[in-house]
Amino acid sequence: MSTSTVPAGRTKVLLVDDHDLIRKGLRHAFERDRQFEVVGEAGTAAEAVRQAGALQPDVVIMDLRLPDGSGLEATRALRKASSTMGIVVLTMYAGDDQLFGALEAGASAFVPKTAPADEVVAAARHAASAPSAFTAADLAEAMKRRLAPAGPQLSPREGQVLRLLADGMSVNGIAKQLFVSESTAKTHISKLYEKLGAANRAQALMTALRLGLLEAPDAPKF
Repeated sequence: MSTSTVPAGRTKVLLVDDHDLIRKGLRHAFERDRQFEVVGEAGTAAEAVRQAGALQPDVVIMDLRLPDGSGLEATRALRKASSTMGIVVLTMYAGDDQLFGALEAGASAFVPKTAPADEVVAAARHAASAPSAFTAADLAEAMKRRLAPAGPQLSPREGQVLRLLADGMSVNGIAKQLFVSESTAKTHISKLYEKLGAANRAQALMTALRLGLLEAPDAPKF
C-alpha cells in the first residue's frame, strides 16, 4: 500500500481485485496517465472498505467478485460513507443483472473486464468528475431490454386478427372484414399462431388471455 504524498491535481485511485495480475495491469494503465496516482491496492471487500476510509481515494476500481463477499456490498458501504467518491465496478460477468446491481448500489460506472484498459481509465475519469452520474457502455440497450414488455409483440394487424378470432369469425369472414384475400388472412393467422406458440384457435385464444393480449369475456349475468 502506497501512502506517499500525491502531487497536487492528481486523482487518487484505489484498486480492488483479488488477482495480482489484474491489479498490476490496472496500475500500469493508470500510471501511464499523469492525471492519476494509484495510492493503494486491496484484494478483499473488507480491505477495500478499510483502505478507502484510510486513504480517501477519489476513485475506487471495484471488482464485483471478491473472496469475502460481493463488490456490490462494498460499493454500497463506500457510497453510504461518501457521496463524492467515484466508484467503477469492474467485472467478468457483465450481464444486465450485474449492470443494474452496480447502478442500484451507487456505482459511478460499470466496465466489463474484457474492455481495453483505456476504457477503465476513461470510466475512472468520469467517476472522478461525476461520481453520482452512472455510465456504462451497454446502458441504453440494457434499459430497453428491461423496459420491453414481456411476451410476444403483435403488430396492429395481428391484434385485429386476434380480436376477430376471439369473435368467432371464420377465415373467410376475417378476410372480408380486413378487405384482404383468404390467403393473406391465413398468413396473418399463421404468423399470429407462431408468435403465440399455438397450434389452433383455442390454444391461441387461451394464450392471448393468459398474456393479457385479450380481455376475458364478461361473466354471464343472472
